[in-house]
Amino acid sequence: MTLSRETAINLAVALVLLAVPLAALQFGNPFYVTLATRMAVLGLAAVGLNLALGLGGLVSFGHAAFFGVGGYAAGILASHAFSGVPFNFGLFTLPGTNVMPIIWIVAMLVGGLLAAAIGAISLRTSGVYFIMITLAFAQMTFYFAISWPAYGGEDGLSILVRNTMPGFNTMVPLNFFFVCYGLLLAAILFFTLFKGSRFGAALQASRQNEVRVASVGIAPFRIRLAAFVLSGMITALAGALYADLNRFVSPSMMSWHMSGEFIVLIILGGVGRIWGPVAGAMLFVMFEYLLGGLTERWQLFLGLLLLGVVLFARGGLIGLLAGRARHG
Repeated sequence: MTLSRETAINLAVALVLLAVPLAALQFGNPFYVTLATRMAVLGLAAVGLNLALGLGGLVSFGHAAFFGVGGYAAGILASHAFSGVPFNFGLFTLPGTNVMPIIWIVAMLVGGLLAAAIGAISLRTSGVYFIMITLAFAQMTFYFAISWPAYGGEDGLSILVRNTMPGFNTMVPLNFFFVCYGLLLAAILFFTLFKGSRFGAALQASRQNEVRVASVGIAPFRIRLAAFVLSGMITALAGALYADLNRFVSPSMMSWHMSGEFIVLIILGGVGRIWGPVAGAMLFVMFEYLLGGLTERWQLFLGLLLLGVVLFARGGLIGLLAGRARHG
């Protein structure tokens, strides 16, 4: 069996990301395990956005809202589990928890509900209006988190002990990396299946010409809304992992800077490419680490790289190495 060039490159990206923490421990540099985990978590968030942006053409500048909501789901549930004080909803109460799978489900549900509410309004617009309305919703959640003193307000909320995974000691950095890497692979598999499905084909067709899609009896709005919700759920899952990685969640996870960062990751790696967001996340974190140690203005060099990609390699790193995307 002969692998296509893009498949071989995707495989190489996956193996390099897996090899970084193993090599780091071999050479006695555990810090790089955390760096690789950050790459995997940001890559997961960008995979979520890539589903809406890369396949549906939805340039959302508000995905930080879902990322932050996922982070707060992890932080709030963990703080209630630690204090032993349950949530009080007036008519009933619910206990907190520090079990990761439960936190992931809650984060994805809350992220999905928020995405459904935002998408139901935002998707009635298009182009620059869609960008601005998603940005406006994200900023609303940002300021809501700032003005919520019960969970830290502007100072954020600490997670004293990393949440637990049954049968797995997540306090060991390599174990937590494997958890994040496993979820990243699951998201990549879901993205691949989604892209190749009839639903994915309809989403991509609605991006190219929604009038033609509507003329064959398919409602573009419903397809886009479903994709937007799925995209928000994956991004919220990444937010829960990011909060556990840093053992801290703050309103900055919901800021427009974070939304812009996700878009940058996708452009760097390749819009719509299966492993593009992960390659972009690896490039971004590497730039941040290598150049951030030399100058506080490392974003200047990132900007120059982004400029080069936009002008000379619109397929991103994956597109530059594998050539134009093949369809069908």
